[in-house]
Amino acid sequence: MTREVSRRSFLGRGMAVSLGLAATACGWDGGDRLVPTLRRVSRVNDWLGERLLSHDRRAPKYSHSERSRSFPNYHISRTTPILEDPTAWRLEVGGLVRHPLSLSRPDLEALDRLTYTVKHHCVEGWTAIATWTGTPFRVIAERAGVLPEARYVRFDSFDAGYFNGWDMKSALHPETILAYGFNDHFLTSEHGAPLRLYAPHKLGYKLTKYLTRVTFTAERPGGFWEDRGYPWFAGV
Repeated sequence: MTREVSRRSFLGRGMAVSLGLAATACGWDGGDRLVPTLRRVSRVNDWLGERLLSHDRRAPKYSHSERSRSFPNYHISRTTPILEDPTAWRLEVGGLVRHPLSLSRPDLEALDRLTYTVKHHCVEGWTAIATWTGTPFRVIAERAGVLPEARYVRFDSFDAGYFNGWDMKSALHPETILAYGFNDHFLTSEHGAPLRLYAPHKLGYKLTKYLTRVTFTAERPGGFWEDRGYPWFAGV
């Protein structure tokens, strides 16, 4: 049995229970009575996922001809979040860092960039192949000078307060990016403009859209869906 098959079988068992209880993490939290059960499943998934994630493991890549014809969009706001003045937007980077940053999208575009065509995995069960372009997150971490005591990262958005927490190892994975490009064009509002978090090794609900702030912290942040009982690590 290969490492990948073993990893997927372990995580799959936990996710199968979670999905069977919750039905759809992209739309229903399962109800208050199910939250304790979901959290117990989540802790098992987190324990396995954090120990099996490897910086050496890269997601399979696809050709442009294999890209999906459609890519569902999702947000928690009643309407698609749109900035009144996109030119005024900044990504604020702070917390346990030596050099807090305030970056515009042109600032991010001027940094190192990574482009890949990968398969996106939603906890609802659907997948889609798309091309993403953005700044490797580790570049931002290096410029900010993350302090040794920082163990986690919180990502905040302007989508009705949506947020996520990540472990540092996942955030610094070589394929974790702050994406501003989608399928050879600038990101649109439907997919999280002006900036979204992206990584092919995470389920979709961990990939915070409409980013506004990155905070490095010693305490583990929760998350919009995670606080409702969904797996915190959510690896693929």
